[in-house]
Amino acid sequence: MQETEVRYAVRDGASLAFEVFGDGPSDVIIVKDNFPIDLMWELPQLAAFMDRLGSFARVIAFDDRGSGAFDPVPSDESAGLDMWCDDLIAVLDAADSTQATVFDIGGPTGIMAAATYPSRIRSLILFHYRATFPEFRSLPLDTRIHLGRARPSRTSLRSENPRLAHDRGLQQWWGRAMRLQSSPLATARLIELAGQMDVGPVLPDVRVPTLVFHRRENRLWDIEVSRAYAAKIPGARFVELPGSENTFFLGETTTMLDEIERFVGEERPVIDDDRALATVLFTDIVASTERLAAVGDRAWRQMLDAHDGIVDHEVVAHRGQVVKRLGDGVLATFDGPARAVRCAMAVRERVADRGIHVRGGLHTGEVEWRQGDVAGIAVHIASRVAALAQPDEILATRTLVDLTAGSGISYDARGNHELKGVPGVWGVFAAS
Repeated sequence: MQETEVRYAVRDGASLAFEVFGDGPSDVIIVKDNFPIDLMWELPQLAAFMDRLGSFARVIAFDDRGSGAFDPVPSDESAGLDMWCDDLIAVLDAADSTQATVFDIGGPTGIMAAATYPSRIRSLILFHYRATFPEFRSLPLDTRIHLGRARPSRTSLRSENPRLAHDRGLQQWWGRAMRLQSSPLATARLIELAGQMDVGPVLPDVRVPTLVFHRRENRLWDIEVSRAYAAKIPGARFVELPGSENTFFLGETTTMLDEIERFVGEERPVIDDDRALATVLFTDIVASTERLAAVGDRAWRQMLDAHDGIVDHEVVAHRGQVVKRLGDGVLATFDGPARAVRCAMAVRERVADRGIHVRGGLHTGEVEWRQGDVAGIAVHIASRVAALAQPDEILATRTLVDLTAGSGISYDARGNHELKGVPGVWGVFAAS
Protein backbone atom coordinates (compact mmCIF):
# COMPACT_ATOMS: atom_id res chain seq x y z
CA MET A 1 0.00 0.00 0.00
CA GLN A 2 1.35 3.40 -1.01
CA GLU A 3 2.05 6.01 1.64
CA THR A 4 0.21 8.92 0.06
CA GLU A 5 -1.39 12.06 1.42
CA VAL A 6 -4.77 13.30 0.27
CA ARG A 7 -4.56 17.04 -0.34
CA TYR A 8 -7.10 19.64 -1.37
CA ALA A 9 -7.05 22.20 -4.13
CA VAL A 10 -9.58 24.99 -3.65
CA ARG A 11 -11.42 26.61 -6.56
CA ASP A 12 -14.26 29.06 -6.11
CA GLY A 13 -14.84 27.75 -2.61
CA ALA A 14 -15.01 24.08 -3.68
CA SER A 15 -12.59 21.56 -2.18
CA LEU A 16 -10.95 19.26 -4.74
CA ALA A 17 -9.36 16.14 -3.21
CA PHE A 18 -6.28 14.69 -4.90
CA GLU A 19 -3.11 12.72 -4.21
CA VAL A 20 0.21 12.40 -6.00
CA PHE A 21 2.45 9.34 -6.22
CA GLY A 22 5.21 7.97 -8.41
CA ASP A 23 8.40 9.66 -9.53
CA GLY A 24 8.47 9.29 -13.31
CA PRO A 25 9.63 12.14 -15.56
CA SER A 26 6.15 12.90 -16.95
CA ASP A 27 2.89 13.74 -15.18
CA VAL A 28 -0.29 11.69 -15.72
CA ILE A 29 -3.59 12.91 -14.27
CA ILE A 30 -6.40 10.35 -14.01
CA VAL A 31 -10.03 11.34 -14.58
CA LYS A 32 -12.04 8.35 -13.33
CA ASP A 33 -15.62 7.53 -12.44
CA ASN A 34 -15.62 4.28 -10.50
CA PHE A 35 -13.66 4.56 -7.27
CA PRO A 36 -12.78 7.17 -4.64
CA ILE A 37 -9.10 7.84 -4.06
CA ASP A 38 -9.47 6.84 -0.39
CA LEU A 39 -10.01 3.22 -1.50
CA MET A 40 -7.44 3.23 -4.29
CA TRP A 41 -4.85 1.16 -2.43
CA GLU A 42 -7.23 -1.32 -0.77
CA LEU A 43 -7.96 -3.49 -3.83
CA PRO A 44 -4.95 -5.55 -4.97
CA GLN A 45 -5.78 -5.30 -8.68
CA LEU A 46 -6.16 -1.51 -8.56
CA ALA A 47 -3.11 -1.05 -6.34
CA ALA A 48 -1.00 -3.13 -8.74
CA PHE A 49 -2.21 -1.05 -11.70
CA MET A 50 -1.37 2.21 -9.92
CA ASP A 51 2.01 0.91 -8.74
CA ARG A 52 2.98 0.08 -12.31
CA LEU A 53 1.70 3.46 -13.56
CA GLY A 54 3.68 5.22 -10.83
CA SER A 55 6.85 3.33 -11.84
CA PHE A 56 7.17 5.41 -15.02
CA ALA A 57 5.07 8.53 -14.33
CA ARG A 58 4.24 11.03 -11.63
CA VAL A 59 0.54 10.26 -11.14
CA ILE A 60 -2.12 12.71 -9.99
CA ALA A 61 -5.39 11.03 -8.97
CA PHE A 62 -8.38 13.08 -7.91
CA ASP A 63 -12.04 12.58 -7.09
CA ASP A 64 -14.36 14.10 -9.67
CA ARG A 65 -16.90 16.67 -8.60
CA GLY A 66 -19.71 14.86 -6.82
CA SER A 67 -17.65 11.79 -5.94
CA GLY A 68 -15.54 10.51 -3.06
CA ALA A 69 -13.92 13.29 -1.03
CA PHE A 70 -14.84 15.94 -3.61
CA ASP A 71 -17.57 18.51 -3.02
CA PRO A 72 -20.92 17.68 -4.71
CA VAL A 73 -21.98 18.59 -8.22
CA PRO A 74 -23.85 21.89 -7.95
CA SER A 75 -27.54 21.81 -8.74
CA ASP A 76 -27.37 25.42 -9.94
CA GLU A 77 -25.98 27.03 -13.08
CA SER A 78 -22.32 26.36 -12.26
CA ALA A 79 -22.30 22.69 -13.37
CA GLY A 80 -21.17 21.54 -16.79
CA LEU A 81 -18.01 21.13 -18.85
CA ASP A 82 -16.62 24.52 -17.85
CA MET A 83 -16.71 23.35 -14.23
CA TRP A 84 -14.99 20.01 -14.85
CA CYS A 85 -12.24 21.51 -17.01
CA ASP A 86 -11.64 24.27 -14.45
CA ASP A 87 -11.45 21.62 -11.71
CA LEU A 88 -8.86 19.62 -13.66
CA ILE A 89 -6.67 22.68 -14.26
CA ALA A 90 -7.00 23.69 -10.60
CA VAL A 91 -5.79 20.24 -9.49
CA LEU A 92 -2.85 20.43 -11.92
CA ASP A 93 -1.93 23.83 -10.48
CA ALA A 94 -2.17 22.58 -6.89
CA ALA A 95 0.01 19.57 -7.78
CA ASP A 96 2.62 21.89 -9.35
CA SER A 97 2.13 20.29 -12.75
CA THR A 98 2.79 22.56 -15.71
CA GLN A 99 1.91 19.90 -18.28
CA ALA A 100 0.35 16.45 -18.00
CA THR A 101 -1.09 13.52 -19.92
CA VAL A 102 -4.81 13.17 -19.18
CA PHE A 103 -5.97 9.56 -18.68
CA ASP A 104 -9.76 9.92 -19.00
CA ILE A 105 -11.94 6.91 -18.31
CA GLY A 106 -14.76 7.54 -20.78
CA GLY A 107 -15.77 11.12 -19.95
CA PRO A 108 -15.82 14.41 -21.87
CA THR A 109 -13.40 16.33 -19.62
CA GLY A 110 -10.20 15.09 -21.26
CA ILE A 111 -11.38 16.00 -24.76
CA MET A 112 -12.44 19.53 -23.76
CA ALA A 113 -9.29 20.16 -21.73
CA ALA A 114 -6.98 18.89 -24.47
CA ALA A 115 -8.67 20.99 -27.15
CA THR A 116 -8.91 24.13 -24.99
CA TYR A 117 -5.54 24.05 -23.20
CA PRO A 118 -3.01 22.41 -25.57
CA SER A 119 -0.10 24.02 -23.70
CA ARG A 120 -1.17 22.32 -20.42
CA ILE A 121 -2.28 18.92 -21.77
CA ARG A 122 0.72 17.03 -23.15
CA SER A 123 -1.26 14.09 -24.50
CA LEU A 124 -4.53 12.25 -24.01
CA ILE A 125 -5.44 8.65 -23.15
CA LEU A 126 -9.06 7.48 -23.46
CA PHE A 127 -10.68 4.20 -22.40
CA HIS A 128 -13.98 2.85 -23.82
CA TYR A 129 -14.60 6.30 -25.23
CA ARG A 130 -18.02 7.77 -26.01
CA ALA A 131 -18.55 11.41 -27.03
CA THR A 132 -22.25 11.32 -26.19
CA PHE A 133 -24.76 9.07 -24.42
CA PRO A 134 -28.10 9.55 -26.19
CA GLU A 135 -29.60 6.54 -24.39
CA PHE A 136 -29.51 8.57 -21.16
CA ARG A 137 -31.40 11.61 -22.48
CA SER A 138 -34.97 10.54 -21.82
CA LEU A 139 -34.48 8.61 -18.57
CA PRO A 140 -36.81 9.87 -15.82
CA LEU A 141 -35.42 10.75 -12.41
CA ASP A 142 -36.69 7.62 -10.67
CA THR A 143 -34.98 5.42 -13.28
CA ARG A 144 -31.70 7.28 -12.86
CA ILE A 145 -31.92 7.00 -9.07
CA HIS A 146 -32.60 3.26 -9.44
CA LEU A 147 -29.45 2.93 -11.54
CA GLY A 148 -27.54 4.80 -8.85
CA ARG A 149 -28.81 2.44 -6.17
CA ALA A 150 -27.93 -0.59 -8.28
CA ARG A 151 -24.33 0.48 -8.99
CA PRO A 152 -22.86 -0.99 -5.74
CA SER A 153 -24.61 -4.34 -6.22
CA ARG A 154 -23.11 -7.66 -7.27
CA THR A 155 -25.49 -7.58 -10.22
CA SER A 156 -23.76 -4.43 -11.42
CA LEU A 157 -20.35 -6.07 -10.90
CA ARG A 158 -21.45 -9.09 -12.95
CA SER A 159 -22.79 -6.84 -15.70
CA GLU A 160 -19.58 -4.83 -15.98
CA ASN A 161 -16.98 -7.51 -15.22
CA PRO A 162 -18.64 -10.94 -15.54
CA ARG A 163 -15.46 -13.03 -15.52
CA LEU A 164 -14.31 -11.64 -12.16
CA ALA A 165 -17.61 -11.20 -10.34
CA HIS A 166 -17.04 -14.37 -8.27
CA ASP A 167 -14.05 -12.78 -6.46
CA ARG A 168 -15.19 -12.22 -2.83
CA GLY A 169 -12.60 -9.54 -2.15
CA LEU A 170 -13.63 -7.67 -5.28
CA GLN A 171 -17.30 -8.00 -4.36
CA GLN A 172 -16.75 -6.38 -0.97
CA TRP A 173 -14.53 -3.62 -2.33
CA TRP A 174 -16.91 -2.93 -5.24
CA GLY A 175 -19.90 -2.34 -2.97
CA ARG A 176 -17.95 0.04 -0.71
CA ALA A 177 -16.30 1.87 -3.61
CA MET A 178 -19.52 2.46 -5.53
CA ARG A 179 -21.37 3.65 -2.42
CA LEU A 180 -18.59 6.04 -1.44
CA GLN A 181 -18.04 7.16 -5.02
CA SER A 182 -21.42 8.88 -5.28
CA SER A 183 -24.90 8.70 -3.76
CA PRO A 184 -27.88 7.48 -5.85
CA LEU A 185 -29.08 11.07 -6.27
CA ALA A 186 -25.62 12.29 -7.27
CA THR A 187 -25.34 9.42 -9.76
CA ALA A 188 -28.74 10.38 -11.18
CA ARG A 189 -27.46 13.92 -11.67
CA LEU A 190 -24.32 12.71 -13.44
CA ILE A 191 -26.37 10.44 -15.73
CA GLU A 192 -28.57 13.43 -16.58
CA LEU A 193 -25.55 15.56 -17.49
CA ALA A 194 -24.00 12.75 -19.54
CA GLY A 195 -27.20 12.41 -21.55
CA GLN A 196 -27.27 16.12 -22.36
CA MET A 197 -23.64 16.59 -23.39
CA ASP A 198 -22.10 15.92 -26.78
CA VAL A 199 -18.42 16.70 -27.37
CA GLY A 200 -18.40 15.00 -30.79
CA PRO A 201 -17.94 18.31 -32.66
CA VAL A 202 -14.82 19.01 -30.56
CA LEU A 203 -12.96 15.79 -31.51
CA PRO A 204 -11.36 17.23 -34.70
CA ASP A 205 -10.00 20.14 -32.62
CA VAL A 206 -7.84 17.89 -30.40
CA ARG A 207 -4.25 18.39 -31.59
CA VAL A 208 -2.34 16.62 -28.82
CA PRO A 209 -1.23 12.99 -29.31
CA THR A 210 -4.11 10.69 -28.37
CA LEU A 211 -4.28 6.99 -27.48
CA VAL A 212 -7.68 5.25 -27.36
CA PHE A 213 -8.19 1.82 -25.72
CA HIS A 214 -11.14 -0.54 -26.03
CA ARG A 215 -11.53 -4.15 -24.91
CA ARG A 216 -12.70 -6.35 -27.77
CA GLU A 217 -15.37 -8.33 -25.94
CA ASN A 218 -16.80 -5.57 -23.77
CA ARG A 219 -20.59 -5.99 -23.64
CA LEU A 220 -21.57 -2.51 -22.44
CA TRP A 221 -19.95 -0.22 -25.00
CA ASP A 222 -19.67 -0.95 -28.72
CA ILE A 223 -16.06 -1.09 -29.89
CA GLU A 224 -17.03 0.19 -33.34
CA VAL A 225 -18.57 3.33 -31.83
CA SER A 226 -15.36 3.93 -29.90
CA ARG A 227 -13.30 3.33 -33.04
CA ALA A 228 -15.41 5.78 -35.03
CA TYR A 229 -14.95 8.50 -32.43
CA ALA A 230 -11.20 7.85 -32.32
CA ALA A 231 -11.04 8.26 -36.10
CA LYS A 232 -12.30 11.85 -35.72
CA ILE A 233 -9.34 12.83 -33.54
CA PRO A 234 -6.40 13.80 -35.79
CA GLY A 235 -3.62 11.23 -35.53
CA ALA A 236 -5.26 9.25 -32.70
CA ARG A 237 -4.08 5.66 -32.25
CA PHE A 238 -6.77 3.06 -31.51
CA VAL A 239 -5.67 -0.03 -29.58
CA GLU A 240 -7.86 -3.12 -29.17
CA LEU A 241 -7.23 -4.86 -25.87
CA PRO A 242 -7.98 -8.48 -25.00
CA GLY A 243 -10.78 -9.24 -22.56
CA SER A 244 -14.27 -8.04 -21.76
CA GLU A 245 -13.83 -6.15 -18.47
CA ASN A 246 -15.49 -2.75 -18.37
CA THR A 247 -13.33 -1.53 -15.47
CA PHE A 248 -9.94 -0.43 -16.72
CA PHE A 249 -7.82 -1.89 -13.87
CA LEU A 250 -9.45 -5.36 -13.91
CA GLY A 251 -8.63 -8.29 -16.14
CA GLU A 252 -5.47 -8.39 -18.26
CA THR A 253 -3.80 -4.98 -17.90
CA THR A 254 -0.20 -5.66 -18.91
CA THR A 255 -0.78 -4.83 -22.57
CA MET A 256 -2.49 -1.54 -21.71
CA LEU A 257 0.20 -0.49 -19.24
CA ASP A 258 2.97 -1.37 -21.69
CA GLU A 259 1.27 0.80 -24.33
CA ILE A 260 0.81 3.64 -21.84
CA GLU A 261 4.46 3.49 -20.76
CA ARG A 262 5.63 3.74 -24.39
CA PHE A 263 3.12 6.49 -25.15
CA VAL A 264 3.97 8.62 -22.11
CA GLY A 265 7.70 8.21 -22.75
CA GLU A 266 7.57 9.39 -26.36
CA GLU A 267 9.08 12.74 -27.28
CA ARG A 268 6.42 15.37 -27.84
CA PRO A 269 6.56 18.31 -30.22
CA VAL A 270 6.07 21.71 -28.61
CA ILE A 271 2.47 22.74 -29.23
CA ASP A 272 1.92 26.47 -29.27
CA ASP A 273 -1.37 27.75 -27.92
CA ASP A 274 -1.93 30.04 -30.90
CA ARG A 275 -4.53 27.49 -32.05
CA ALA A 276 -7.03 26.11 -29.59
CA LEU A 277 -10.70 25.52 -28.89
CA ALA A 278 -12.52 28.73 -27.94
CA THR A 279 -16.00 30.16 -27.83
CA VAL A 280 -16.39 33.18 -30.06
CA LEU A 281 -18.87 35.96 -29.29
CA PHE A 282 -20.00 38.76 -31.59
CA THR A 283 -22.27 41.51 -30.32
CA ASP A 284 -23.48 44.73 -31.88
CA ILE A 285 -25.89 47.53 -31.01
CA VAL A 286 -29.23 47.29 -32.78
CA ALA A 287 -30.27 50.24 -34.99
CA SER A 288 -27.21 52.26 -33.96
CA THR A 289 -27.45 54.68 -36.90
CA GLU A 290 -31.07 55.52 -36.14
CA ARG A 291 -30.23 55.96 -32.46
CA LEU A 292 -27.34 58.29 -33.30
CA ALA A 293 -29.61 60.40 -35.46
CA ALA A 294 -32.21 60.58 -32.68
CA VAL A 295 -29.96 61.56 -29.75
CA GLY A 296 -27.11 63.44 -31.43
CA ASP A 297 -23.35 62.96 -31.48
CA ARG A 298 -22.55 63.92 -27.88
CA ALA A 299 -25.23 61.79 -26.22
CA TRP A 300 -24.44 58.89 -28.53
CA ARG A 301 -20.76 59.08 -27.63
CA GLN A 302 -21.66 58.88 -23.94
CA MET A 303 -23.93 55.89 -24.58
CA LEU A 304 -21.23 54.16 -26.61
CA ASP A 305 -18.65 54.74 -23.86
CA ALA A 306 -21.04 53.27 -21.30
CA HIS A 307 -21.66 50.28 -23.58
CA ASP A 308 -17.93 49.68 -24.07
CA GLY A 309 -17.28 49.91 -20.33
CA ILE A 310 -19.97 47.34 -19.57
CA VAL A 311 -18.69 44.98 -22.27
CA ASP A 312 -15.10 45.24 -21.02
CA HIS A 313 -16.15 44.59 -17.43
CA GLU A 314 -18.33 41.57 -18.22
CA VAL A 315 -15.82 39.95 -20.58
CA VAL A 316 -13.09 40.13 -17.95
CA ALA A 317 -15.49 38.95 -15.23
CA HIS A 318 -16.29 35.88 -17.34
CA ARG A 319 -12.60 35.11 -18.08
CA GLY A 320 -12.75 36.21 -21.70
CA GLN A 321 -10.80 38.68 -23.77
CA VAL A 322 -11.97 41.43 -26.07
CA VAL A 323 -10.19 40.81 -29.36
CA LYS A 324 -11.35 43.96 -31.13
CA ARG A 325 -14.14 46.47 -31.47
CA LEU A 326 -16.18 46.55 -34.64
CA GLY A 327 -17.75 50.01 -34.74
CA ASP A 328 -20.66 49.60 -32.34
CA GLY A 329 -19.96 45.94 -31.69
CA VAL A 330 -17.30 43.66 -30.25
CA LEU A 331 -15.52 40.38 -30.95
CA ALA A 332 -14.51 38.43 -27.82
CA THR A 333 -13.27 34.91 -27.08
CA PHE A 334 -13.64 32.66 -24.03
CA ASP A 335 -12.08 29.40 -22.82
CA GLY A 336 -15.44 28.11 -21.56
CA PRO A 337 -18.68 28.00 -23.57
CA ALA A 338 -21.05 28.54 -20.62
CA ARG A 339 -19.04 31.56 -19.46
CA ALA A 340 -19.37 33.06 -22.93
CA VAL A 341 -23.16 32.67 -22.97
CA ARG A 342 -23.51 34.14 -19.48
CA CYS A 343 -21.32 37.06 -20.47
CA ALA A 344 -23.48 37.81 -23.52
CA MET A 345 -26.65 37.69 -21.43
CA ALA A 346 -25.12 39.91 -18.74
CA VAL A 347 -24.11 42.51 -21.35
CA ARG A 348 -27.60 42.41 -22.85
CA GLU A 349 -29.24 43.02 -19.48
CA ARG A 350 -26.89 45.74 -18.28
CA VAL A 351 -26.91 47.83 -21.46
CA ALA A 352 -30.70 47.51 -21.67
CA ASP A 353 -30.84 49.44 -18.38
CA ARG A 354 -29.23 52.33 -20.28
CA GLY A 355 -31.66 52.15 -23.16
CA ILE A 356 -29.28 50.26 -25.46
CA HIS A 357 -30.36 47.10 -27.26
CA VAL A 358 -27.84 44.56 -28.51
CA ARG A 359 -27.85 41.23 -30.27
CA GLY A 360 -25.22 38.50 -30.19
CA GLY A 361 -24.01 35.30 -31.79
CA LEU A 362 -21.88 32.49 -30.36
CA HIS A 363 -20.10 29.39 -31.60
CA THR A 364 -17.44 27.06 -30.18
CA GLY A 365 -14.65 25.80 -32.41
CA GLU A 366 -10.93 25.96 -33.09
CA VAL A 367 -9.53 29.46 -33.63
CA GLU A 368 -6.10 30.81 -34.48
CA TRP A 369 -4.60 33.90 -32.88
CA ARG A 370 -2.64 36.15 -35.22
CA GLN A 371 -0.89 39.28 -33.97
CA GLY A 372 -3.63 40.21 -31.56
CA ASP A 373 -6.46 39.15 -33.90
CA VAL A 374 -8.34 35.87 -34.17
CA ALA A 375 -9.21 33.85 -37.28
CA GLY A 376 -10.77 30.54 -38.29
CA ILE A 377 -14.08 29.11 -39.42
CA ALA A 378 -15.47 29.37 -35.87
CA VAL A 379 -15.14 33.16 -36.10
CA HIS A 380 -17.10 33.25 -39.36
CA ILE A 381 -19.82 30.99 -37.96
CA ALA A 382 -20.30 33.17 -34.86
CA SER A 383 -20.48 36.26 -37.05
CA ARG A 384 -23.10 34.73 -39.32
CA VAL A 385 -25.16 33.56 -36.34
CA ALA A 386 -25.04 37.05 -34.81
CA ALA A 387 -26.43 38.49 -38.05
CA LEU A 388 -29.54 36.29 -37.61
CA ALA A 389 -30.33 37.60 -34.13
CA GLN A 390 -33.22 39.91 -33.38
CA PRO A 391 -32.92 42.86 -30.94
CA ASP A 392 -32.10 41.63 -27.40
CA GLU A 393 -31.52 38.10 -28.71
CA ILE A 394 -28.42 35.96 -28.07
CA LEU A 395 -28.14 33.13 -30.59
CA ALA A 396 -25.91 30.06 -30.36
CA THR A 397 -25.17 27.03 -32.52
CA ARG A 398 -26.14 23.46 -31.68
CA THR A 399 -22.48 22.74 -30.91
CA LEU A 400 -22.45 25.30 -28.12
CA VAL A 401 -25.83 24.19 -26.78
CA ASP A 402 -24.54 20.62 -26.34
CA LEU A 403 -21.34 21.81 -24.66
CA THR A 404 -23.22 23.89 -22.08
CA ALA A 405 -25.49 21.07 -20.90
CA GLY A 406 -25.96 21.16 -17.15
CA SER A 407 -24.99 24.81 -16.88
CA GLY A 408 -28.51 26.04 -16.15
CA ILE A 409 -28.77 27.91 -19.45
CA SER A 410 -32.02 27.38 -21.36
CA TYR A 411 -32.42 27.62 -25.11
CA ASP A 412 -35.31 28.06 -27.52
CA ALA A 413 -34.98 26.66 -31.04
CA ARG A 414 -34.77 29.22 -33.83
CA GLY A 415 -34.74 26.77 -36.74
CA ASN A 416 -32.09 25.53 -39.17
CA HIS A 417 -30.19 28.02 -41.28
CA GLU A 418 -27.66 28.11 -44.08
CA LEU A 419 -24.82 30.42 -43.09
CA LYS A 420 -23.21 32.37 -45.93
CA GLY A 421 -19.88 30.84 -46.88
CA VAL A 422 -20.19 28.00 -44.34
CA PRO A 423 -21.00 24.45 -45.50
CA GLY A 424 -24.07 22.63 -44.21
CA VAL A 425 -27.22 23.59 -42.36
CA TRP A 426 -26.88 24.91 -38.81
CA GLY A 427 -29.33 24.64 -35.95
CA VAL A 428 -29.65 27.96 -34.13
CA PHE A 429 -30.93 28.50 -30.59
CA ALA A 430 -31.75 31.56 -28.49
CA ALA A 431 -30.25 31.63 -24.98
CA SER A 432 -32.50 32.61 -22.12
